[in-house]
Amino acid sequence: MYKHRAAFGLPFFFARRLDSRRSGSLSAGSLECMKVRVRGVLFDMDGVLISSIGSVERSWTKWAERHGVDPELAIQMAHGRRAIETVRALRPDLNDVEELRALEDMEVADTDGVAVLEGVCRILEALPADRWAVVTSATERLAQSRMKHGGIPTPKRLVTADKVSRGKPDPEPYLTGARCLGLKPEECLVIEDAASGAKAGHAAGCKVLATLFSHSRESLNAADWVVRSLDDVQMRVDGDWIEFEFEPIRGS
Repeated sequence: MYKHRAAFGLPFFFARRLDSRRSGSLSAGSLECMKVRVRGVLFDMDGVLISSIGSVERSWTKWAERHGVDPELAIQMAHGRRAIETVRALRPDLNDVEELRALEDMEVADTDGVAVLEGVCRILEALPADRWAVVTSATERLAQSRMKHGGIPTPKRLVTADKVSRGKPDPEPYLTGARCLGLKPEECLVIEDAASGAKAGHAAGCKVLATLFSHSRESLNAADWVVRSLDDVQMRVDGDWIEFEFEPIRGS
């Protein structure tokens, strides 16, 4: 069994082995059950709390075709990044603010398939309102729209593309999120689904749990652990601590 404890007042995590003969549902051999205790949680939105991949891909396809850009490249670059930075990378000759507004309008209008993901409501309902924040690459208008459509309560602390000068994979968004909670980054767990977001959380000094929604396991090497979705995660609040328990996907 591997065990680690940080300095007093900081998070700790440990792993224990689960015997398949006692679990009944597990395959031959044993699995590792990880327990992580932190003081705050920083959620990415798209792909972690909300399923919006259809809206994202349809909107970026329309934008790319309008401006002579390969749609597949645009979609690949857009995942997990601020739209304005993707526009600047793909078409630096365009007015980035105007193009951001056009993309925002398209994504706000396209709500087909936008829905809350598995396990999210259970976890958010159990979390104290002052212990979690959403840190997203979406603009505030788009984030508010998607959470409302998905039935997620607007968090007291919301870090959006409008509130930072540098987006993911830069650590600024998650450093800002930790400050919003009044916590050190190392006291927070980042929950992400995108490679750029996992890199941002790690660079900020947080522990990172990734879910498999829009990215492959291989692309999420910056995450400390990977699970299929939040439906595979158990959580409880114990005083000042928030405790997560899950079985990481092998190799994470």
